[in-house]
Amino acid sequence: MQNTFNDKSTASRIIQKIKDISGGRKIKLMHVCGTHEQTITKNGLRALLPRNVEVVPGPGCPVCITPRTEIDKAIRLSRMGAIITTYGDMLRVPGSTSSLAKEKALGGDIRIIYSPFEAVGIARRNPDKNVVFLGIGFETTAPMTAQVLIKEPPENFSVLCSHRVVPPAMDFLLNGGYKIDGFIDPGHVSTIIGVSPYIPLSEKYHIPQVISGFEPLDVLMSIFMILRQLGNNTAIVENEYWRVVKPQGNPSAQQLMRDVFEPCSKEWRGLPVIPDASLKLKNEFSGYDAEKRFDIEPVENDSCGIDCPLCGNILKGLSNPVDCELFGKLCTPENPVGACMVSSEGTCNIAYRYGNLVL
Repeated sequence: MQNTFNDKSTASRIIQKIKDISGGRKIKLMHVCGTHEQTITKNGLRALLPRNVEVVPGPGCPVCITPRTEIDKAIRLSRMGAIITTYGDMLRVPGSTSSLAKEKALGGDIRIIYSPFEAVGIARRNPDKNVVFLGIGFETTAPMTAQVLIKEPPENFSVLCSHRVVPPAMDFLLNGGYKIDGFIDPGHVSTIIGVSPYIPLSEKYHIPQVISGFEPLDVLMSIFMILRQLGNNTAIVENEYWRVVKPQGNPSAQQLMRDVFEPCSKEWRGLPVIPDASLKLKNEFSGYDAEKRFDIEPVENDSCGIDCPLCGNILKGLSNPVDCELFGKLCTPENPVGACMVSSEGTCNIAYRYGNLVL
């Protein structure tokens, strides 16, 4: 299938098939990927679907789900004199009372990088300074952090690990009783983990899933495939993104993650502690663990400060960004109050740039 939205005849055929098999009952599908949300909102896909079929965003933006406590730790390290390195979106994510961008404006040595290998290079060029990499992201970026550590970086380099994994978060939502009739699974994550990690969810909750690519036709086809499963009363994991995602994923990247990380249970922003949905460094890499090296365990007031009042509901697909009284007023991409407004993958940011969501 040619993956271009200019192929209007293909899109029209898929949309008609969706309408033909959607039936009359209310169907709620969820994706867990910010890029999918961009595709859906930018191209107006929700307006093309039958009224009884909803597609809502879940906790699929790694910037959005990084909690304030972990931003606060990076800020604390900066104030201790460390060079903080991280991806650009993280600078404006609100902590409890500040952000990395504000700390940089006050003189903190905080640097935007595009790869953790850049952070290692900074550490080598500054042997008299502690260099900390704030590592965020899902299974897509975690292997890069692991590879850096496997290669034995300099002693003045360390990682503040804020990596998360997706399937346990999906399990959390389903186990919590949220009404979700099917999942559009994230393509980027799936290139790493493959198909098998999603299978227990379909078996446990009898829920259809389709791994989707990122073109509009990919998303429409994935919706059709989920509705077809619902119509047939089946619940399996299908791979629409077969041209990129292999059933086994990327075994080398998976092995890197197993070598360096182990699962742990930590909070996600707007969500409670999710069992085994986060990663921490194994003991053999504790010398590179910034939390252990600098003893920056959370302090009592780490949970203070303002945040988006609807952040949790938006991340769970229960609320629309326009339901928030701050949206587009006090909270904009230039001055984000909540983390969902920061990243180009954030639900509020996307809604602000491309128009109001129709959930």
